Amino acid sequence: MELQEIKGLGPKNIKLLNKLGIFNINDLINYYPYRYNKIETKSLMEHSDFNKIVVKGVVISTPTISYIKRKMNSLRFKVEIDGKLINVVIFNRAFLKPHLTINNQIIILGKYDQKRNTITASDIKLDINLDNQIESIYHCTTGISSKMINNYVNQALKSVEVEDYIPSYLKDNYSFIDKDESLIEIHNPKDESNLKKALIRLKYEELFIFMLKMEKLREQNKEENEYFIRDINEKWKDDFISLIPFELTEDQIKAIDDIILDLNSPKRMNRLIQGDVGSGKTIVAFAACYLMAKANYQSALMVPTEILANQHYNNIKKILPLRVELLTGTITKSKKEEIYNKLINNEIDLIIGTHALLNEQIEFNNLGLVITDEQHRFGVNQRHILRNKGQKPDVLYMSATPIPRTYALTIYKDMDITSIKTLPKGRKEVITYLKKYDEIKDVLSIMYEQLKQNNQIFVVAPLIEESDSSNMESVMDLKEKLQKAFKSYNIDIIHGKMKNKDKENIMNLFKENEINILISTTVIEVGIDIPNATTMVIFDASRFGLSTLHQLRGRVGRGQKEGICILISNSEHERLKVMTKTNDGFEISENDFKLRGHGDLFGVKQHGDMIFKIASLKNDYKILMQTKEDASKFIETKNIYDYKNINEEINKINNQD
Repeated sequence: MELQEIKGLGPKNIKLLNKLGIFNINDLINYYPYRYNKIETKSLMEHSDFNKIVVKGVVISTPTISYIKRKMNSLRFKVEIDGKLINVVIFNRAFLKPHLTINNQIIILGKYDQKRNTITASDIKLDINLDNQIESIYHCTTGISSKMINNYVNQALKSVEVEDYIPSYLKDNYSFIDKDESLIEIHNPKDESNLKKALIRLKYEELFIFMLKMEKLREQNKEENEYFIRDINEKWKDDFISLIPFELTEDQIKAIDDIILDLNSPKRMNRLIQGDVGSGKTIVAFAACYLMAKANYQSALMVPTEILANQHYNNIKKILPLRVELLTGTITKSKKEEIYNKLINNEIDLIIGTHALLNEQIEFNNLGLVITDEQHRFGVNQRHILRNKGQKPDVLYMSATPIPRTYALTIYKDMDITSIKTLPKGRKEVITYLKKYDEIKDVLSIMYEQLKQNNQIFVVAPLIEESDSSNMESVMDLKEKLQKAFKSYNIDIIHGKMKNKDKENIMNLFKENEINILISTTVIEVGIDIPNATTMVIFDASRFGLSTLHQLRGRVGRGQKEGICILISNSEHERLKVMTKTNDGFEISENDFKLRGHGDLFGVKQHGDMIFKIASLKNDYKILMQTKEDASKFIETKNIYDYKNINEEINKINNQD
């Protein structure tokens, strides 16, 4: 079955699904809800949290529509709830007006402001029979709603035969429900009990697949014993240190020494360099590339975003006499061909790029080192493609998301790990404040003081535009509000759905201090370096994991001035208080690991949860440990399963990447 065969799904909506990463039926049925609404109405005063109310009301006034701007409208009317008259406002739902007739009973989901006696609705249900049901909420884009996605998924599930990757003996062991039943349940939960069974089954399968790949890779790594000693001269390290315009920390020097030992040993380097935000991992990677170039080997550095690739390219060109090229998706075809020719002719020492480095056309003359920056953002297969482009190149991974020891031993058992904990001299700790929404005046006052000192500000929101299913602040909404508060300052936005060229232009303007406040989604989380940016303001901070918040905080205080981070949230204050107490990413990571537990069945899936669609290495650690044991036994038990069949299973799984 193809997407175009689904009833009501035309070319326009297929393009919208493509924007969400849905390109085929398999993508569609595995596009899981990111949270659930339990439509269980209570009286208004029974709610303990007025930010999340679900109430029944009777419409008592004819709705009025106001147009705020070209693509935004508000619908306002009055309802009677528990004998009390209450105002209701909902955005971008003008089409509901004909259905909201006087005396109609409705269900309202949203946030209640007692002072204004107003509910800002995130959704309105016209069918009161939905009471006590569970509704699936999907990430959407303008033009396609959660309800539409659910409809398309349900049509697909009726026609497609799903592949089950859990061996039958394991399904029996754990009494798992069938794969097709779990998919129906995950998209259309009957009740919490059935939803939990489906979640556990699908999480187990995803983690089992992941651990099976990891175990197989470990086996392959053991078999790759033939190797090249790179003959790195210790004096080259001193040459490198003399070229850079700052002093390295002890941890950075130790990391370089670890790399030299690996390169000069008969064992293939498979090392993870993990370091806190701003600890200087990148210069260690540059050192490795310099050493390899001196030994006449080529290096490849793969990063997750084009902004970061450009930044690395510009930085290394300033300090090292290497032949460096940049390869990203937006580079012209003729320039790509020129780079491909230079690589094969050994006219390039270092190639820096994004996923474009995985192109099968790329061939190296003498690839000796592969570096993956923010390695958790790439799938297992993607990392493997690049490391297979040379004759067993050494492999270096970098991560600014410190990994708890137990987690590292589980996932990266076959890797050597170097940790960089000391920060470069002069780097100051970022002061972190935790504020509620009713303290917004304090936040604006701090921002104004920073702007008066000619400092720049990052503002982060979890959404690009107003969502049909959420009251969270959006990038678009915040720009409008902040423009009113800071009329004489330049404010702009950046987010992941913008064209790379537009993102690059905006970042360049921000670097040049042409933009005073940059409002963004978490696209600025990784690696972006703006020394004059001193303040980070994060709205709806509880929607992010602590590690992501720490990454965002690391974007400020990178120059000589003190950094400030302000977390704005009305909920989860105990968890967020960790951020106000420490700047140590390793400590924060451990706390994140402990505090997140098994997550909230009806909560939002956290940003940055590695490569998984439904599982989380933090929230589902017990399941992960079980799948690790099961995957290892599955590969070992050749007497039960023919080894050829095991390889076929793994090949099938690998093709899912």
